[in-house]
Amino acid sequence: MESLKKRRAKTIILLSTIWFAIAIPLPFLYNVPEEATPQLFTLIQILGLISIPFVALGIAWTLKPELAQ
Repeated sequence: MESLKKRRAKTIILLSTIWFAIAIPLPFLYNVPEEATPQLFTLIQILGLISIPFVALGIAWTLKPELAQ
C-alpha cells in the first residue's frame, strides 16, 4: 500500500493539473491570430495568478482537513 503522504501528493498534483487545464481557454490556444498573441500571454498570466490561491487552499485542505470545518 502507498503511504498517506504519497496518496495526498498524487491527489494534489491531479487536482492542480485539472484546475489549470480547465482555467486555460483551449480553443484560444489552437487558433491564435497574430495580433492576439500579446493578449493571449496576458490572459494566461492572469488566469495563472487567479488560480494560485485556489490551488493553495486545495493543498491546505488536503493536508489538514480540519481547516475546512
